[in-house]
Order: sequence, then C-alpha cells, then structure tokens
Amino acid sequence: MCGIGGWFDRRARTPAAELRRIAKAMADSIAHRGPDSDGVWADEAAGIALGFRRLAIQDLSPAGAQPMTSHCGRYVMIYNGEVYNAASLRAELAPRGINWRGHSDTEAMLEGCAAWGVEATVKRLIGMFAIALWDRQARRLTLVRDRLGIKPVYYAESAERLVFGSELKEFAVAPDWKPELDADAVAAYMRFGYVPQPHTIYRGVRKLAPGHMLSIGPDGASEIKAFWDLRPFAVAGAARVHAGFDWAEEEEKLDALLRDAVSRRLIADVPLGAFLSGGIDSSTVVALMQQSSSRPVRTFSIGFREKGFDESGHARAVAEHLKTDHTEFIVEPRHALDVVPKLPEMFDEPFADSSQIPTYLVSALARQHVTVALSGDGGDEVFAGYNRYFWGDMLWRRMSTVPMGLRRLAACATHKVPAAAWDVAFAAVPRRWRPPQPGDKMHKLARVIAYDRPDQLYHRLVSQWTEPDRVMARGREPPGPFVDATIARDIPNFIQRMQYVDTVTYLPDDILVKVDRATMAVALEGRVPLLDHRVVEHAWSLPLATKVNGGVGKKLLRRVLNRYVPEALVERPKMGFGVPIGDWLRGPLRDWAETLLAPKRLAAEDIINPQPVGELWRQHLAGANNWQYPLWTVLMFQSWRERWL
Repeated sequence: MCGIGGWFDRRARTPAAELRRIAKAMADSIAHRGPDSDGVWADEAAGIALGFRRLAIQDLSPAGAQPMTSHCGRYVMIYNGEVYNAASLRAELAPRGINWRGHSDTEAMLEGCAAWGVEATVKRLIGMFAIALWDRQARRLTLVRDRLGIKPVYYAESAERLVFGSELKEFAVAPDWKPELDADAVAAYMRFGYVPQPHTIYRGVRKLAPGHMLSIGPDGASEIKAFWDLRPFAVAGAARVHAGFDWAEEEEKLDALLRDAVSRRLIADVPLGAFLSGGIDSSTVVALMQQSSSRPVRTFSIGFREKGFDESGHARAVAEHLKTDHTEFIVEPRHALDVVPKLPEMFDEPFADSSQIPTYLVSALARQHVTVALSGDGGDEVFAGYNRYFWGDMLWRRMSTVPMGLRRLAACATHKVPAAAWDVAFAAVPRRWRPPQPGDKMHKLARVIAYDRPDQLYHRLVSQWTEPDRVMARGREPPGPFVDATIARDIPNFIQRMQYVDTVTYLPDDILVKVDRATMAVALEGRVPLLDHRVVEHAWSLPLATKVNGGVGKKLLRRVLNRYVPEALVERPKMGFGVPIGDWLRGPLRDWAETLLAPKRLAAEDIINPQPVGELWRQHLAGANNWQYPLWTVLMFQSWRERWL
C-alpha cells in the first residue's frame, strides 16, 4: 500500500532536475501513505517523471522499491495496492527464465506487463491496484484502476501536460496549478455527501473509473477503455431464477471461495489484523482468517458511551467465541471531536459520511499493533445487506397501490410530527423490529412516499439534499446512473437495481474513499476480501433469493458464517458505523458550526444559498427535526473550502 504521482510534459521541455523536483514534491505531499521510503524516476527526453511513497508490506528489502524498471529495461512502473496472486504470475512467467530480484508483487506484475502487455496482465490480477506504467520504447503512459475502485487514481490533462496521483493534494504542489472549483460537482456533492465519479471538486480534474485504463501515446492522444465491467454480470444475474438450487452445494462453494479470498489477503511480511464490529461481514472475514491462522488473529473494535451507536459488546462476544486477540477502545466524545479538524486534510475533497470519524479512530487503534487490517467492507453491496433495499422495495410495493393524493396527505401528516415524538412512539416496538433513530426514518419516509417511480424513491433515500440545485447559489447537478433508463431496462428487479447502482456509485465514491483515506492517514493498509472480484462475480451469478429472504439480506453469506459463529451472536438489527453528529451539533460542535454556517459568510462565498441552510439549522437546534446529514454535508464542504481554497 503506497502513494503514487506523476507529471508528463507532453512537449518534453522540462529539465531533468525540475522533473525530479516536481515528482518528489508530489510524493512528499502524500508521505502519510508511504512513510517507509520514497523514490523518483525521470526521463528528460520524454518529459516524464514518476514519484512514489512506500508502505512496505511485501519484500521489505530494497528489491521491492519503486519506481521499478523491468528486466528488459523497457518499462517503468509505480503502483499502489496489493496483488495476491503474484506467486501464480511468477509460475506462469517461469519459462522465460527471469532472474528475480526479490519476491515483491510489484516485480511479478511488471514482468507480466513486459511479457503479455498491460491489459492482459491486469486481467490476470487478483487484488487492489492503481498502476502507472511508462513504456520507454513506445513513449506511452498507462494508468490503471482496479475493478471495484478500491484504490484511487486522479488525473488532469491538457495540451501541455498530464498530472496524476493518489490524492488531490498532490495537484496543489504541481507547477502552474490553479484550483478552480467545479460548482456542478458541488451540487452533486450536496445530494450524495461525496463527489461522484468521474467528477472531482476541481474543474479539469477527473477520477479514473474502476476497471478502466487511461493510455496516452506519443502523439498526445489519450484513450480510456474498460478491462472489466460489472454490468454484464449484473444483467446475467438479474435474469437467473431460483430453480433447482442446491443450498448445501452453494453454501460450500461460497465458503471455499471466501476462504481463498481471505487466505490470499493474509500474505504479508508485516503484522496483520482485522476490524471487527460483530456484524455479519466483519465476523465472516475474521472467522475465515482464524480458520487460516495457527495463532489468534489480532482484532480491533471501538465503542461509544451512547448506546444507540455502540457495537463493542457484539464484537467482544464474537472475538471471545473465535478466540481472537481482541483490542477494544471506548471512544469518549472528546476523542471523536478531536478528529473533526483533521478531516479536510485527510479527505482533500469534500466528504460527508460521518462514519469517517469512527473509521479513522479504529484505524489509528489498529495501527498501534499492526500494519495491515482486513475489513468486511463491500458485503452490503455484494450480498444485498442494506436496510434501505428492503425498506425501499417494501415501501414501493405498498405505496404504489395507494392513490397519489392520499400519499401526499400522509407525507404531510408524517412530516408534521417532530422526530423526537416518533422516537417516543417507536419505543414500544420490540428492539428486533425497531430501526435505529426511528424519527429520522419516519421523516425520510415522509419525503419519499409521493414519488411515482421506484428509482425516484431510491434516489431520494440516498440523498442528503433532495434538491441540491435549490441550495446552490450557482451550478447544476450533473446527470448520473440514477437517471440512466437502460439500467431499469436491463435490471428490472428493484432490489437488484439498487444493489447494482450502489456498487458502481456509493461503493467506490463513498465507502472505499472512506476506508482508503482513514487507513492511509495512519499508514495502515486496509484489505477488503469481500470485494475480491471473483466473489463479486460469483455473488451476482446467484439468484436474488439466495441473498434476500423475508426482508433480510445476505442469506447465503449468513449460512456460511453460521458454520463458524453461532447465529445468536450475530443476528440483530443492522446498525450503521456512525457517531451522534446530530447531538454534537447542538452541543460541543455548535460554535464551530455557527461560524461555518453564518449567513453573511455563505452569501459572500456565493456557492451555497444561506436561506435553506439557515432554516434547517434553526429547526435542528430547536429539536423540531434532525437535519444532521444535510447540515454535516454543508459543514464538511465549508471546512474543506476553508483549508484548500
């Protein structure tokens, strides 16, 4: 796990010393991603410079250092990530008689590119990777991002140059960089709480899409092509029916595939552990890790004093059952609040998923003991685990039979009852069936029951601001997958469609950004075995009934987990990995928020309309509604803007 960056002067007018200085400055700006060593390579005649920061995981010797040149001398590569089938690549390359320098995965990948070409090599890879490969002979630069978007690649190109890197802060130290805010991207951010690909917060800077390659040749022309695409797997899976399904056989297949995915991710020359929340996904990963290990696995969890946010007891129970070496840390509000000022630096693009705070805290805890940590991220998308899938599907089925006039009336009545009153009303509902923060959920319900298409409903369910153009002083929300009618045509089932859209939007743009930045901020490598592309492809090949049953997701995955962990330890209402932002905004964060949300300040900055923000802020402070998510979205933008513009 590392950080990469590069500068390509297409006119080759930059002196070698300046090329090296640029590449080093870019790499140094992301030193947190790779504190163990750095490296720079430049070719003045070609105008190319590559910079690298290393977090040494495999082959800790200088033989694993980057930038790395192929044995034939033709290719130079820098890469961020881990490839878990390097041994099989070496075996396949054995007939070529390569005199290997060491045992790093970098060298195996690089020699594969020299032997088979870039595309043929990346199609063989099992892992996570962001690659920059320079072909000295063809004078061609190729950037590659892994299939699911686990590792980031940002780039900006003009007639004169191309700049790329692992994080946007690298662009800030590049020569002649003039950051220009993209107001349209801000509008998209206001809806989702993240900037969706291919956009970034800066005009002219793009995110390379997952499963894609960007190639720039000597004529200056650039080409983007996909080497992997989820959609064919999703379409094929959507067409499969639940006929002649052998549960025992499929349970064994999934168990074997997950065991292989997890065991491959235990390859490391440094200490390794796992995050454990006690939920289905992390418990499955830890259980399979323990099956592959002769020693107790190191596991880490955090808890909160606020009972509605604390999962530490569940994690502890699973750890005791699996006999892991468990470390737990109970977070006081001051610990979490200390993280807030660090967020704009850590996430150098506006990012408003408040679980960024506990993710950073558990990463910092783990880093005191290990250098690599496995997590259960991706399980909700791959195996259909989000509550919103079942709420959305059930809600649409029921409300589509009710006349629109009655729905609008019900929405108005539901919304008039304060969130706190709904919380009291739901207190009588058994805990197993009571959603967390029910008042919040009822107000969300009120805002969606008047829609006439299911995709509109889901668009609203995942929105922070339902009308971002109204809250923007300028800029308009760009279109995205939510308005792509061909998705509904190809994937007619609503749950599968929500699952697919999440996997190509929310997963790479929110979940994986959060994990990458939070872990890398403390120089910890995060590995996500449930996003092994073979697991993803296999999961989509299964009928929906193997994942969803009676309003509960991950059916087949739960059966696999129950081989190792008793059902009673993990069966409970799903709880998000969150923090009580709403209460903090009324308490210890109030002064900070008041400053950033001041109407005069918003008006002067001319990006966000003060009126709708001010109205939500007043209602939130009064306790009439819990507007923590849209307010946090504005606050994270304001905090980012203060740091970077």
